[in-house]
Amino acid sequence: MGKPTVAVYAIPECYPAGTIAYAHDHAIAVMQDGKLMKYLHLERKTRIKRDNRLQDHLYDLLKDAGLLKKDFDLVSVDSVQGRSFITNDGKIRVEAGPVKELSAGLEEPGCWFLDGPKQAYVVNHELAHIFSNLPFYKGFKENSLLIHFDGGASKSNFSAWHFKNKKLIPVEAHWELKQLSSLFNANALTFNIIGATFTDQHSVPGKFMGFAGYGDPDEKIRAFLEQHKFFQDTWGKPSFFLKSSEKEFGIKLNEYDQNNPYIQNVAATMHEYWVETLLTKMGMLKQKTGADHLYYSGGSALNIIANSRLVDSGLFSSIYIPPCTDDSGLALGAAAFMEYQKGNTIEKIPPYINSWGIEDYKVEIDTGVVSNVADGIARGKVFGICNGYGECGPRALGNRSIIARADSKSLAQKVSCEMKQREWYRPVAPLMLAENVPYFTNTLAHHLKKYMLYDAPVTHHKNELEGATHVDGTARIQALFRKEDNPWMYELLKILDQKYNIKALINTSFNQRGEPIVHTKTDAIDAVKAMKLDGLIVNGKMQFIG
Repeated sequence: MGKPTVAVYAIPECYPAGTIAYAHDHAIAVMQDGKLMKYLHLERKTRIKRDNRLQDHLYDLLKDAGLLKKDFDLVSVDSVQGRSFITNDGKIRVEAGPVKELSAGLEEPGCWFLDGPKQAYVVNHELAHIFSNLPFYKGFKENSLLIHFDGGASKSNFSAWHFKNKKLIPVEAHWELKQLSSLFNANALTFNIIGATFTDQHSVPGKFMGFAGYGDPDEKIRAFLEQHKFFQDTWGKPSFFLKSSEKEFGIKLNEYDQNNPYIQNVAATMHEYWVETLLTKMGMLKQKTGADHLYYSGGSALNIIANSRLVDSGLFSSIYIPPCTDDSGLALGAAAFMEYQKGNTIEKIPPYINSWGIEDYKVEIDTGVVSNVADGIARGKVFGICNGYGECGPRALGNRSIIARADSKSLAQKVSCEMKQREWYRPVAPLMLAENVPYFTNTLAHHLKKYMLYDAPVTHHKNELEGATHVDGTARIQALFRKEDNPWMYELLKILDQKYNIKALINTSFNQRGEPIVHTKTDAIDAVKAMKLDGLIVNGKMQFIG
């Protein structure tokens, strides 16, 4: 057996402790001979949303995993803030110097590990994002365009690479699209519309995408926004947009009323500008490289509407996006890159890989329990699911989900607004068997639906999916293609379909607003009590909450 790879994203935040700004979603991954052995998105264990303090926990995590005394390759991911980290006890340090341009390979920083120097490596943020695709798709296809797009990586917020003749060829890397990504995570107008503060910035993109669905894009509004540079830097001056709107359109507003059609149309126009600009950029890169396939990653790849428009555009023969496309996938991508450099074939993995501290979680498929859950769901009950390992990435995919029947708007609002305490405009997603996707959309299930990264208009049997259909008439469906994808959930969906003619479930992440997705059985029990769900399944068994 070869030497293990331990990859970490542990760059510390420059803001005061407790503030999550540029560095967020720290994680650690262990791979050996191309196989993923362990993975942890730090927030799941510490219960601190977007936790960026792996430097405080790294020594203990390595110790608990029995890795301190083993010889392994240590790989660190850098960030826009820096390239070095040190654990709080000073026992582990990685010190990488500045670089003028992105490397297409591994860099060798200085490293101190426990009692002496150690060989270590650094992978740039851009490549770590891109290579997070590898464990889910088993390698890049010949003549592929590899794109990273996020708020900020080590030397860019947008980078493009061409994979041709089994070589990784840099195409471009820059900050030219910084204003575009900032529309979602660093724009004063966006924050005012959502009612967010600085500490909420990482939740703003998902909220804004949901809210934008309530409006319609408008060319006059777009020209107005572009004239004012989308009010990008009007921080501390919320009235400037309101007064400018009154002057331009005669619309008198005293506040950012989310129920006002004009505010909704502004959000929709900003979102449409974002999508159109991204598609134009992708088209230019397609023409420049002649690539047949696209591998796309970074936080911006969580925009389901843009993803769907990319697929529907026909620019590429196939498009691939990993479930942990945001910064939570950086450690996994770095580990995959290191194993790739070693010449190892990367073993394909499911999205359920958050395993650190719950290695003994095995799912039992008891048809009696599954039937009882199906009966409860048919009667309008709401269940929390905590089966096996947790999902990687920000979206629950059936192992750490809250589920209920999907044909009731009132039930969906109860789950989302009352139980989870989410905003009124945020949609929940439907979960179904891939064979039932055409029943609702009259289209076959695209493979990105496996990770809830592609939406589609609901065109048929709308009443059966009204609780999980967004106001714009689309649904961000998660589809199970095979029983092997998630055996317990597949069995439940089969029984619901065959016995009750229920072809879809509400699927939303198992957490309350502002909290990480549950990790352990204890987390799940606490969450069920707090949200007052009707039942809990842990590893296929019904739990009775006292």
